[in-house]
Amino acid sequence: MDSYYSESLSAQRLKHCYDLAPESVQRYLSAETEYVRKRIRPGDRVLELGCGYGRVVKELAATASLLVGVDTSLDSLCYAQEYLGGLKNTAFIQMNAISLAFHPNAFDLVFCIQNGISAFHVDKRTLLRSAVGAVGSGGKVLFSSYAEQFWEHRLSWFRIQAAHGLVGEIDEAATGNGVIVCRDGFTATIVHPDEFLALATGLGASASIEVVADSSIFCEIIA
Repeated sequence: MDSYYSESLSAQRLKHCYDLAPESVQRYLSAETEYVRKRIRPGDRVLELGCGYGRVVKELAATASLLVGVDTSLDSLCYAQEYLGGLKNTAFIQMNAISLAFHPNAFDLVFCIQNGISAFHVDKRTLLRSAVGAVGSGGKVLFSSYAEQFWEHRLSWFRIQAAHGLVGEIDEAATGNGVIVCRDGFTATIVHPDEFLALATGLGASASIEVVADSSIFCEIIA
């Protein structure tokens, strides 16, 4: 399912998912973006993994000297150029987040929010290692997943998307305990705090966990 966001849920279809998000989800999305914003210093070079159509890049562009978004979906990246209207300090590159083609110390901060660590359906430790490899000593890496207490809001949002034909019908019998299963084969899981810390072990960096707005689990890694 690593091609799901490239083939089935990209560009305008992906944007439509966010346009349909209920108020509780909008607050969650804003809280995640603000958490990242507060960790960007003037002059920082910032990389977003799984940038989609540029929703978060647009929100944060004024905060950084350079903000690069990578994604596997060419359709989403092309739409991002239109969506951002040619902001000069932004760039979009088609690239797989688990094999970033950047030099070490290319960025001061790398982030991957809204549960990308699970949604990408790649090896999670490899993804973390790839992100840490793109920042220099003292650089920051931020990953987020959903908090358990946000389950009902998250599931409600998926049901709305399914009702609009954006994702497959929810398999209600198979869905629960943090896992959403769609009948088109897509599954959405979460990463718990202890799993984040275990994944970060051995990366030569320090990791900490913070719950944000009772909706997100953030893992912050300092290289």
